[in-house]
Amino acid sequence: MPIIVSIVEDHAPLRQILSEWIGQVGDMRLGHTYPDAESALADLPQHPADVVLMDINLPGLSGIECVRQLKGLLPATQFMMVTVYMDTDRIFKALAAGATGYLLKRSAHTELLQAIREVAAGGSPMSRNIARRIVETFHTSPPQSPVIQLLSERELDVLRLLARGQVNKEIAAGLQLSFHTIHTLVRRIYEKLHVHTRRDAIARFHQANQPRQPD
Repeated sequence: MPIIVSIVEDHAPLRQILSEWIGQVGDMRLGHTYPDAESALADLPQHPADVVLMDINLPGLSGIECVRQLKGLLPATQFMMVTVYMDTDRIFKALAAGATGYLLKRSAHTELLQAIREVAAGGSPMSRNIARRIVETFHTSPPQSPVIQLLSERELDVLRLLARGQVNKEIAAGLQLSFHTIHTLVRRIYEKLHVHTRRDAIARFHQANQPRQPD
């Protein structure tokens, strides 16, 4: 059975190139292509694919959020990010959302096709420099829980200060941000951590930073 591959990519020429690459090999079949996350969310559940190539920087809803929503509807589908971004924040967020592969758009077509085969077979292919970036991150700082990884760097800064007992006004002054901005960041932290109070958010932070007990 050929691997059915669908594509979510807003750049029409690249979407066409990827479609042609997939159509040129006998062990793959092009499924559906989408220019944005919204159309993919509306149609993919009715036309599931084995592998979905997903861009991150889509108009409207991001590719990461699209993966998060689709993964719950299509648990058997493998999502591979194909993007220009190689910063660890986006990488970890994509993986936390449910992506199982992460490839740079400048990858050669042979590398992309092999990555599709690998992810369809249960692997987690990544561009070499992406894998190296992840390894370097773990070498320079202890790994955080998947929940904390969902926070942006600024949100994590705010959460650290909350854990130190500072109130919003003090945090705003220390980070040189407006009170309204801090209030918005705190609300986003609550949403991402699925909590409703400052105490619960701080508890989640401390829980995530507890050292692991040896096996």
